[in-house]
Amino acid sequence: MGIMNVIAKRELLYSIKGESTQREFTVNIGAPYLLEKELASFNCDPGAASCTIEFDGLRERSIEVHGIDLLHALQMAVDIDPYLKGMQNKYNFYWSTGEPYFE
Repeated sequence: MGIMNVIAKRELLYSIKGESTQREFTVNIGAPYLLEKELASFNCDPGAASCTIEFDGLRERSIEVHGIDLLHALQMAVDIDPYLKGMQNKYNFYWSTGEPYFE
């Protein structure tokens, strides 16, 4: 399906732990959007926003990141390193040059 309005992306490589084959994937960041209080699955203040992080080419679900406003949601989403570090038990990540993403 994919994010409708990708505003930032990073192209990386990954390998499954224990394997040497590197494959391409893209981290896509969607445009932040305001949450509708009545549709949110949690209690949120007016102005609260969300941003979607998608891992195109990696078998992982998209992540919805929430913030107190549009800028905060975007700030939380573009800091992708904590999300990738959370997947390091399954994958090794590399820059498109083949250099390790995390030192």
